Amino acid sequence: MAKTPDIIYTTVDEAPELASASLLPIIRSFASAAGIDVATRNISVAARILAQFPDYLKDDQKVSDDLAELGDLVKTPEANVIKLPNVSASVPQLEAAVKELQSQGYAIPDYPSDPKTDEEKEIRARYDTIKGSAVNPVLREGNSDRRSAKAVKEYAKAHPHSMGDWSADSPTTVAAMPGDDFFANEISTTISADQAGNGKILFTDADGNETKLKGGLQYREGTIVDATYMSATALRSYIKAEVESMEPGVLFSVHLKATMMKVSDPIIFGHFVSVYLEDFIAKHGDKLDWNPNSGIGALEKEIAGNAEMEADLKAALDARPPLYMVDSDKGITNLHVPSDVIIDASMPAVIRAGGIGWGPDGKAAPTKCCIPDNCYSVVYDETIDFFKKNGKLDVTTAGAVSNVGLMAQKAEEYGSHPTTFEIPANGTIRVLGGNDDVLLEQKVSKGDIWRSCTVHKEPILDWIALGIRRTKATGLAAFWLDANRAHDAELIKYVEPALKEAGIEIPIMAPREATRFTLEHMTAGKDVVTITGNVLRDYLTDLFPILELGTSAKMLSIVSLMQGGGLFETGAGGSAPKHVQQLVEENHLRWDSLGEFCALGESFKFLAEKGHAKGALYGAAIEDATQKVLEHGHSPERKVGQPDNRTSHYWFARYWAEALAAQSEDADLAAHFAPIAKAMAEGEEAILSELMADQGKAVDLGGYYHTDAAKTAAVMRPSKTLNAIIG
Repeated sequence: MAKTPDIIYTTVDEAPELASASLLPIIRSFASAAGIDVATRNISVAARILAQFPDYLKDDQKVSDDLAELGDLVKTPEANVIKLPNVSASVPQLEAAVKELQSQGYAIPDYPSDPKTDEEKEIRARYDTIKGSAVNPVLREGNSDRRSAKAVKEYAKAHPHSMGDWSADSPTTVAAMPGDDFFANEISTTISADQAGNGKILFTDADGNETKLKGGLQYREGTIVDATYMSATALRSYIKAEVESMEPGVLFSVHLKATMMKVSDPIIFGHFVSVYLEDFIAKHGDKLDWNPNSGIGALEKEIAGNAEMEADLKAALDARPPLYMVDSDKGITNLHVPSDVIIDASMPAVIRAGGIGWGPDGKAAPTKCCIPDNCYSVVYDETIDFFKKNGKLDVTTAGAVSNVGLMAQKAEEYGSHPTTFEIPANGTIRVLGGNDDVLLEQKVSKGDIWRSCTVHKEPILDWIALGIRRTKATGLAAFWLDANRAHDAELIKYVEPALKEAGIEIPIMAPREATRFTLEHMTAGKDVVTITGNVLRDYLTDLFPILELGTSAKMLSIVSLMQGGGLFETGAGGSAPKHVQQLVEENHLRWDSLGEFCALGESFKFLAEKGHAKGALYGAAIEDATQKVLEHGHSPERKVGQPDNRTSHYWFARYWAEALAAQSEDADLAAHFAPIAKAMAEGEEAILSELMADQGKAVDLGGYYHTDAAKTAAVMRPSKTLNAIIG
């Protein structure tokens, strides 16, 4: 059996993968000096597509299913994985990746948007395994510990980023449904020993016809199982009311997560599009082969060249309140593409800016932020209310907000995609346990969005224990659980006795109250731990870092795997498609690899814990290098002609080599890195000149989702001097 690599560095998509083309050769070169093997596994969208269709490919085109391999590895003590942000593919992204691969000679089938034959249904089922958050639930066999590294936090306080001013009378608001949403309709139960086993979900229509929606659900004793639905009728009434009640000068927007919540949120997005464009659809809908779930952008492509429809669409948009824009210059609205406005990035951006977004006229304006579901809308509502009352955050004095998130073994909503359904007719849904007990039952109507979520006992107990450890280390914390929400009420039954047994008091607060608690202590300069479920883990590890640090990409993200391994994520922040666009057009990559540096340092430290003595030296040297990159201002800047990601990597490598050369615990390592550090210092002028020589020129990567390795290396490693030193 092959030896497990010491460290596995994931191959991903978009900006972080382009950065890897520059950084990974440095990491491998440095690690090899200590006999540390750094291997890669490809979990990009393109690789996952190809892995699903080996029967359509030539032998030399076939790829291994690296995600499945990593899924097995993270359940072992040997796992040491550095996981970079990957694309959580929406349908438009998936279709674009398929077309690109086909153009490169991969004879994979088209994505069947409306499968009718058995063959099309089988192809669609394969593609559905790739959509949305398909990677994270597989790899996250542990709970999340996300916080800012000390050097990053201190730098942010000493060099504060810009914050927009808040006024008490700002018209910016959050608008949630008045009821009949996922929060209002949720019911929950905990599985008994008798009910454990293979559960199933059944739908019975009004005529008594029964359909099994899902079988083989693995329920264990102690597993919490939820069921809830969002009424389509109530959703559409809410959207219509919010559109019609807009104040003059305020932008209209919806904030969802169609990439992660890949079944429910595209449907919700489609309702927003169809209500917003209801007059246009009433006139032209029967002539269109268009699904509102795909957005206005897809509609514009379909009607391109039809002067009447184009004029009517413009008139329909002009007749409605102005939309919050993704890109005002290019006319890309909030309703153009479901994956363009992601709540955990878009809402913090509005809040950081002082409650403003950009309108169709390219000017800043307040915005009504529609977040239909009350489970989480209250967090943003309370945050906006807090800053209206207290003014913008003072970054120079703010405390640090970290998170302990319950996510192991596909915990909660992000593990619910296979059990989320758009209801086909009026009827009843029942969730049955392993002994066929009816666990949960709800009456539903055609078009409702119904979902069931689970979280197992072992991850819950591990999460509580991690929360207690981080509270003891930090001082202030709260469990974000609402006793009036069915799911949270079941979780509280685990939390309260565990806290009592541990002899520690940690408050349990509903999200609105917990938000206020955290903001009050944070603005007073105190550090706070937020202990949350999976979705709030995702949202809060963008919200607070964007306020504190200016970005969520600089978070230290550690997943202590339940079987003893380690998963080190490179921070939140997505994969930055706009950064890729700028690189292709101007050969400037502004992606900041600080998250990679932090994860790398933790990975080497973890290696030391597993018995590799040199790992601790590498980890300490990386911390030193990271701090110097920040202190000396060598992070990437935004514009052509300024230092970018590649120059940042040069400085990181140089400081890393200097730290290893200066340490006195390992003479062989010091001797190895001394000439490397010297060569990089002496070659500074030539290296920086070579790295920046071609900025401003368009580049060819040979693809977007499936780039050409040689072309990408030529773009991302343009310094012959540095390459000769690194090897």
